[in-house]
Amino acid sequence: MSKFLYLTLSLILLLNASYLSAEETSVVAKIVAKPLDIKGDWVQGGLLHGQTVPGNTVTVFGHSASVDERGRFIFGLGRDTKKRIDVEVKTVDGQSRVYPFDVEQREYDIQRIEGVAKKYVAPPKSVSKRISTEAAQVKKARKVLRDAEEFRQGFTWPLIGRITGVYGSQRVFNGVPKRPHYGLDIAGPIGATVVAPAPGVVTLAHENMYYSGGTLIVDHGQGLSSTFIHLSKILVKVGDPIVRGQAIAEVGASGRVTGPHLDWRMNWKNQRIDPFLLVPPMPES
Repeated sequence: MSKFLYLTLSLILLLNASYLSAEETSVVAKIVAKPLDIKGDWVQGGLLHGQTVPGNTVTVFGHSASVDERGRFIFGLGRDTKKRIDVEVKTVDGQSRVYPFDVEQREYDIQRIEGVAKKYVAPPKSVSKRISTEAAQVKKARKVLRDAEEFRQGFTWPLIGRITGVYGSQRVFNGVPKRPHYGLDIAGPIGATVVAPAPGVVTLAHENMYYSGGTLIVDHGQGLSSTFIHLSKILVKVGDPIVRGQAIAEVGASGRVTGPHLDWRMNWKNQRIDPFLLVPPMPES
């Protein structure tokens, strides 16, 4: 933003401050103070909440963050995000500035799991097409981009139970290293109710995917989504709006699992984030 335009905007905002609410005045103060303000967990797997001048565009990891009419936006940090990242802000008059930020690096657990059916460790070629098709369906569902911001209502636990798997851990099935685990595993009996951790809209409801079994994806707005897998039953359908606390599915043991549990995953666009960082301490069961 040019110095003249910035000073003009500041003057206009200050002259009109008497007509603004306390909350709006706070937003104005942030805008006048600096063109970029970001809060949240600057750690691998974290979700960040940002504020900029309305009309600006913000780019992170090559993706444009959705900036609302008040200049607010979010973005997520993936499991392997580097120690330093750049956030680019482009102003309405075409000027661009890059802001560097430090990201805390995490150490991840290595989990060794034996007894997994061989077909899931090294699936036969006969199911390769199915796996590719299902992966494309999941990718498409996570690409849904709505301007809605249901995530601002906050998150709660979709299931109360013992945590048996954590975000970022590396799993070794029958001695074969696999991709890192991007979810949070919560143990529960088959048929236990899974509730929506936050409001949103259903973008995928699949009864039986090869790896993940019963799979449900809920979009929370601005590219942020939750995925629930290994379900025994799905209680909602694609397009359904849901509210926090609504029963949406039942715990199962479908797909590649060794026992019944819920695997809850979250994404901001193609960045896989840690659900554990978004919820309060789990209540006692």
